[in-house]
Amino acid sequence: MQRRTAVRPTQWVRPGEPGWPSPAEWAKLRKSVGGRLVKVQSAFAVCEPNAGSTACTDLFQNLTDPFYIDQSVNLTQTLGWMDAFTSEPSAYAVLAQSSADVAAAVNFARKHRVRLVVKGGGHSYLGTSNAPDSLLIWTRPNMQAIEVHDGFVPRGAAGLAEPEAAVSVGAGAIWMDAYNAVTTVAGRYVQGGGCTTVGVAGLVQGGGFGSFSKGFGTAAANLLEAEVVTADGTVRIANAAQNPDLFWALKGGGGGTFGVVTRFTLRTHELPNYFGVVAAVITATSDAAYHALVGQMISFYRQSLFNPHWGEQIHFGAGPQISIFMLFQGLTQAQAEQAWAPLFDWVTARPADYTFTQQPVILAVPARDFWNVAWYEQFAPQFVVPDNLPGAPKDYYYWATNSGEVGQFLHAYQSTWLSQQLLKPEHQSALADALVRASRFWEVELHCNKGIAGAAADAVRRTRDTSMNPAVLDSFALAIAAGGEQSAYPGIPGHEPDVTQGRQDARAVTAAMAPLKALADRPASYLNETDYFQADWQTAFWGHHYPRLTQVKDHYDPGGLFSVHHGVGTET
Repeated sequence: MQRRTAVRPTQWVRPGEPGWPSPAEWAKLRKSVGGRLVKVQSAFAVCEPNAGSTACTDLFQNLTDPFYIDQSVNLTQTLGWMDAFTSEPSAYAVLAQSSADVAAAVNFARKHRVRLVVKGGGHSYLGTSNAPDSLLIWTRPNMQAIEVHDGFVPRGAAGLAEPEAAVSVGAGAIWMDAYNAVTTVAGRYVQGGGCTTVGVAGLVQGGGFGSFSKGFGTAAANLLEAEVVTADGTVRIANAAQNPDLFWALKGGGGGTFGVVTRFTLRTHELPNYFGVVAAVITATSDAAYHALVGQMISFYRQSLFNPHWGEQIHFGAGPQISIFMLFQGLTQAQAEQAWAPLFDWVTARPADYTFTQQPVILAVPARDFWNVAWYEQFAPQFVVPDNLPGAPKDYYYWATNSGEVGQFLHAYQSTWLSQQLLKPEHQSALADALVRASRFWEVELHCNKGIAGAAADAVRRTRDTSMNPAVLDSFALAIAAGGEQSAYPGIPGHEPDVTQGRQDARAVTAAMAPLKALADRPASYLNETDYFQADWQTAFWGHHYPRLTQVKDHYDPGGLFSVHHGVGTET
């Protein structure tokens, strides 16, 4: 494909400006989408003029509930980012029910030069699912259909591809919906996100890691087909046989960039017998003991956990201590206990140097019950928070460990991939030194499932055929440092973000990440979990894939209708 220079709109028209659609034109759009166009007001209007009112107090209490936010057209899971953006609602929203509704909204926005925004679960940390003075395509309320397939063949690929077990998921579904249908009901596994309330669409288009990505790959790597509305209003099928360039770009090129995906079909996998969790907190009594513990943790990880069975997090933080929250698949509880015995025995044998601030917990869950709220309510209620909103589905919950992310106002968020080369014996001391130096400034999390090095062969092969930064293939973990506060919003007295603390936190996060970023020759970061101020973001997010992605962007969206922060093509 020959590279063409895209023509980008120089300005979106805003309310009150010449060219903003008239009431009659909005009414025409409303009619074309079956009445599913709504005018949107800020959720925070209830706080004016009295921020101490009951309505305002109730709102901020509700902002700690992800399902309340999930059902609100005017809210997103992240309320803003210090010195970057504040989540503000669109002027109008189409509550899309079909690809025809999406096409109508796309055509309207293109014709009238109205900024277009797409929101499913609304979890974008970078604010890509909201924008003031825009037209929102909201898929969450009416595009949640899920169909499980015993044998799916992508359209146009008959005779070219073998049927595969798969699931088709509407763009408005969250991963709780997908896991319920595929695992709890059908007894299969689909690779999705760890947080139950994250939208399917945004996760897949950003790449998409889940707790068991070491075993099954990224969500994008398991995409078989997508239905997508492109900037010209055309409904297209993208798979390996039809529009393969668009299909590749959707597998990690970023949501809200190449079109509006209305349906995904994802490969499903045979379900292991068990999923499980290992949790513990180890505190050192001295700096020297802490340094030794970090080194031991790295060596133990390489020997026992660097394989397709293990994922999730190891935190290195103040205390000095290490917090462990790892998940496993395909092992029994006895096998998991045996795997961790060397580390826990090493700690126990040194009582003068270490204590278990939280005693180790190892729990295997029948895999079919892993997203079954009834199982947790009976056996492990501390792990889940059920959705208690009126009329809520009985099987909805979110993980208790995700509570702090709900309604957050970020102070800082940075990530960098860590190469598997750092796990080699000759490099382990450098990694340990960097982690110790980093944790003096801020807690650093290693998300061991968010890197494909050490994964199953099929997971590596399929992830190689995505548009993510190829650095993901060499990375054993994604290092993250982040800080923020809950239920804060600018301009609401008594609820405003703490600017002084926020900027102090941002400096500390930068200082913590510096020694870890210095371990790599080139910056590499995960698009869905990254810094709003990421330098050299084109290379960091996509590496040498970026020029090819811009070609796809220019072909399907030459006018730049789809524009998001740090999205492909936005630099022009």
